[in-house]
Amino acid sequence: MKNSKIKKGSFLSLSLLILSGELIFLLPYVLARVFRPTFLEVFNLNNFELGSLFSVYGTIALLSYIYGGVIADKFQPKKLIAASLFFTALGGLVLVNYPSYFTLKVLYGYWGFTTVFLFWGAMIKATRVWGGSDNQGQAFAFLDGGRGLVAASMSSLGVLIFSAFLINDIESSNLMERKEAFKYVILFSSFIVFMTGFLVLFLMKENQKNISKNENNLNSFLNIKIVLKIPSVWLIMIIIISAYVGYKVTDIYSLYASDVMLFNDLEAANIGSLQLYLRPMVCLVIALIAGKSNHIYLIVFGFITMLIGSIIFALGVVQLNMNLVFYFSLIIVATGTYAVRALYFSIMQEGTIPLVLTGTAVGLISIVGYTPDIFATPIIGYLLDKYPGLLGHQYVFSILVLFSILGLLASLKFARLNKIPVEES
Repeated sequence: MKNSKIKKGSFLSLSLLILSGELIFLLPYVLARVFRPTFLEVFNLNNFELGSLFSVYGTIALLSYIYGGVIADKFQPKKLIAASLFFTALGGLVLVNYPSYFTLKVLYGYWGFTTVFLFWGAMIKATRVWGGSDNQGQAFAFLDGGRGLVAASMSSLGVLIFSAFLINDIESSNLMERKEAFKYVILFSSFIVFMTGFLVLFLMKENQKNISKNENNLNSFLNIKIVLKIPSVWLIMIIIISAYVGYKVTDIYSLYASDVMLFNDLEAANIGSLQLYLRPMVCLVIALIAGKSNHIYLIVFGFITMLIGSIIFALGVVQLNMNLVFYFSLIIVATGTYAVRALYFSIMQEGTIPLVLTGTAVGLISIVGYTPDIFATPIIGYLLDKYPGLLGHQYVFSILVLFSILGLLASLKFARLNKIPVEES
């Protein structure tokens, strides 16, 4: 196979992939995840309305995945990634003015295009090229772990900026004071995303010259037909959709802290920030052991862990004044979620998906795999609004129980289909 001849790129290129890979989602996702109670308040939204914004994002993103994947097979990743960062940062100038709900819908649709069409397939393909034939697990674990570290660092910095610009303490500050302080968080986020675009454009190496020559001769529609005939592609779709539901549930950790554990807004934001630090920690462990284990069985372990944690929350065990149980259960769910996220694209090689068709495969897989952007967030928002407090959160985690089981079954089927032994010889 040709991909065995592809050498790893520089760590600078991987570092830029990591940086851009998370900062691209800072404005549309990370701010709402970390500051969810504050975000709802300053934009005058309920949980369903916020979920609907993510649904608009997901709908546009869904349309962008396939064509973006085809583009990623034809052009250098650095140019596509840089353009995405520039366009995404511009959206922050709209967000900072606290627009109407309708304008927010338009903005999130715009972000669904800018963060996916030119970006997603290019990032995944560049990472696969960087990893070569022997380091796929490490490459994707480093990517997702590094992205997690960036998200956690940015969220901590965001909390610091928010608290620094509050005139009074969080309990006594009014809505206008909170909106003014949060404005600086948005402006900082927009600036850092824009500047990262320049770093990518001028510092990232062009490491796919030989591949691009071959890819440009391929017919895009023929590529799609070839990819859809690969059974592993369909199983990876199910694995990703199941894991991504778990990732969408991480959006409500700070809200759980606020609604059920009765933390104040800053304490809840810190929970949203601190749980993000689990992501790089888990991914670092995965990176260390990925070279010694078959990736699909690490994914199986991740789904089992996610299932155990989600059952604890679904049963309503985690309640007020049970902070230690809350932290422990959160760690279990997050560990399983991040373990699967670290590796689900790395099994493309185990699933015999050709490197030359990576962009197209990523686009097709993502169309199904990331549909939770459309259906999960409104459902989660509806349940949390319809059943306030503990009960609504129990229903949300019950959904995660079902998807954890679905992902586990798909992972085991993938291992059997590709005849992957439990231990490498």
